[in-house]
Amino acid sequence: MKHWIEAARVRTLPLSVSGIILGCFYAMSQARPNWKIFAFAMSTTLLLQILSNFANDYGDGVKGTDNDDRVGPKRAIQSGVISPQAMKRAMILTSILTMLSAVTLIYFSFKKTNPVYSLFFLTLGAVAVASAIRYTVGNTAYGYRGYGDVFVFVFFGLVSTLGVSFMYLKEIDSFLILPASAIGLLSVGVLNLNNMRDEASDRKVGKNTIVVKIGGAKAKVYHYFLVVTAMMAMLVFAFLFDWYKDSDPGYINFDIYLFVIAYVPLIKHLRVVYNNKEPRLLDPELKKLAISTFLISVLLSLSLIYFFTDIVVQVVNATINHFN
Repeated sequence: MKHWIEAARVRTLPLSVSGIILGCFYAMSQARPNWKIFAFAMSTTLLLQILSNFANDYGDGVKGTDNDDRVGPKRAIQSGVISPQAMKRAMILTSILTMLSAVTLIYFSFKKTNPVYSLFFLTLGAVAVASAIRYTVGNTAYGYRGYGDVFVFVFFGLVSTLGVSFMYLKEIDSFLILPASAIGLLSVGVLNLNNMRDEASDRKVGKNTIVVKIGGAKAKVYHYFLVVTAMMAMLVFAFLFDWYKDSDPGYINFDIYLFVIAYVPLIKHLRVVYNNKEPRLLDPELKKLAISTFLISVLLSLSLIYFFTDIVVQVVNATINHFN
């Protein structure tokens, strides 16, 4: 059990649910609570991330990408504690559980009233499962051709945030595109850090990540772009949201900017990356960036709940005073 928990890479799980938390709480802040959707959206995303981690362990393990040159923690197949056959069975089981969770999520979201939506999200779920496996598994694994960044941005940013919000609201709220993109960019930032750390070993085995393709120096610039653009997108969202959603546009609602607290570790992180001369030393930064992303999601979600709760209280009080 210890080895399977390590293979699931628990430290990656908070990052994977950041978009789900934000999308759910954004929708529920508009008085549309449904905890069944929240629960199964979380379980589906967690299972999808675990599947991705198992597949990554399997794909890199059988190809020999995980070797003594690799900097990060030893993988299960690499160290021999789990056999490739056992990992393959675990991937099949996790894929089934992920799809079962996704089907349950779709049922609670649309019931029998929206078969087109149900079919669309069922297809999206199947594509997500296939993409999680194909990242490193197979001769045409897209992670070996530099497309992993696209997968992470789309599925852990846009799809998770906008998708789960749509399940509540039955529409895409344009305000949510900015924070969804920000979560996606920061998630890509974590992957980019991982690839910067493993540049030397990946280059040797022919794993052509974006870092391998553009080199370490340009990968740093790319990393600054990802993180800084995400930070700016969140600030623009907060400003626009406060301006258009607030009942008093002349008043600045500082509560919506609570997530800025998480910018402190992000700025420190950027300084570490800027001053780094040895990519192997970037390993601790993966956890810091992942936790910072999760913190931004949680703080913004709390702000949204408080923001709308405050508006509801004002409306209720005004209604009571009117009738009195």
